[in-house]
Amino acid sequence: MDTPRAVSERTAAARGRMRRLNITTQLAVLVPVAILLIAFDARSWWEVVLLVVGTLASVLAVVRWAHDDLSSVALLCLAVTAVVWLVGVLVTESATAFYGLTIVGPLIVPQLPRLRIAGAVALVSYVGAVGALRPLVSDEDTGKLLFQYALIPAAVAAVTVGFMFANQAFYVLMDELEEAREHESELAVARERIRFASELHDIQGHTLHVVKLKTALAEKLVRIDADRAEEELREIHTLVGDTIKQTKELAYAQRRLNLSGELENAKNLFEAAGIRVRIVREAEVDSTASELLGQVLRETTTNILRHAQAQEVRITLAAAGITIVNDGARGDVLPELSGLSTLRERVAGERGELTVSQEDGVFTTAAFLPGAGVR
Repeated sequence: MDTPRAVSERTAAARGRMRRLNITTQLAVLVPVAILLIAFDARSWWEVVLLVVGTLASVLAVVRWAHDDLSSVALLCLAVTAVVWLVGVLVTESATAFYGLTIVGPLIVPQLPRLRIAGAVALVSYVGAVGALRPLVSDEDTGKLLFQYALIPAAVAAVTVGFMFANQAFYVLMDELEEAREHESELAVARERIRFASELHDIQGHTLHVVKLKTALAEKLVRIDADRAEEELREIHTLVGDTIKQTKELAYAQRRLNLSGELENAKNLFEAAGIRVRIVREAEVDSTASELLGQVLRETTTNILRHAQAQEVRITLAAAGITIVNDGARGDVLPELSGLSTLRERVAGERGELTVSQEDGVFTTAAFLPGAGVR
C-alpha cells in the first residue's frame, strides 16, 4: 500500500511530465504560427522586430506558466504585448500584432485571484478598442479596417480566453483529484494502523488473559498436584512462544487466523476454566470466511473469560457464520466491548453483519458473511 509520501512523489513527477507536455504542445503551435504570421504580414525589418518581440514575450509567458511561475513575468509580458499591438495598429500597419497579446492575456486572466470575468472583458475590450483606432491613421475603407483590426482580433482574444478558462478549470479539477487521492491514501494508512493495533490487541490481550488464568491455576495446583501444575506452566511457556511467533507474523503481514485452530484453542481455554463447551457444526465453514470468523471467536472467547461467570458455552458453525452463546452474563445492559465494535466494522466491510444481544443472563454473539458459500 502506498504511503502519502509516495503518492506526493508520484504527483510531483506527474506534474513535471504534464509541465513538459504543456510547454511542448503550446510552443509546437505558438512558434510555427508566429513564423507564418511574420512571413506573410511583415513588410519591413521594423515589423519583423515588432512581431518577434511579441512572440518572445508570449513564449516566455508560456514557459513560466507551465512552471507555475507566471506571476513573476506577467506584468512585463502583458505590457510588452499590449504595446506591440498598439504600435502595430498605429505605426507599422501590422494586423497580426495582436497575436502575442492573445497568448499572454488568456494565460494571466484565469489565474487572477478575483475579478476574472472583469479581466477577460477588459482584455477583449482593449484588443478591440486598439484595433478600432486604425481608421484614424489610414485612408482605407473603415468597415474593412474595423473588421480586420478590431473584430477579428477581439474575437480571437475572446475565444482564447474562453479556452484558457476551461483549461484552468481542468487543472483545478486535476489538483482536487490528486488531493482526494492523497487523502484516500492517508485514510488507508490510518485504517491499516487501526487494523494492526486491533489484531495486536487480539493477540496480546487474549494471551495475557489466558496466562493470568493458567498462572492462577498453577499456583493452586503447585501444592496438591505438582504434575498438573508443571503441565500448566509448560502450556504457558508454549502459549507465550506462539504469541511471539504470531506477533512477528503480524508485523511482517504473514499472520492468518485458522478457525479450526481458534476453535480448538477456545475449547481448551473454556475447559481449563471449568466451562462446559458444546460445538455444533451445521456446515463446513467456507475458507473465505474462516479468518474473519476466527477473529470473532477469539475476541468472544476473551470477553467470556474476562467479563462473564459462564458455566456453559455453545458454539454453532455455519457455512458463512458463527454463533457463540454463553450464560453467566452480568446485568441486563449490554457491556461496552470495544474489540467486538472494531470487528463489527470489519465484518460490515465484507458486507456481513455482527450482532450481540443479552437476555436473562444469556449473551449471544453472531457473525454472518453472506458473500461466503459452502465449500
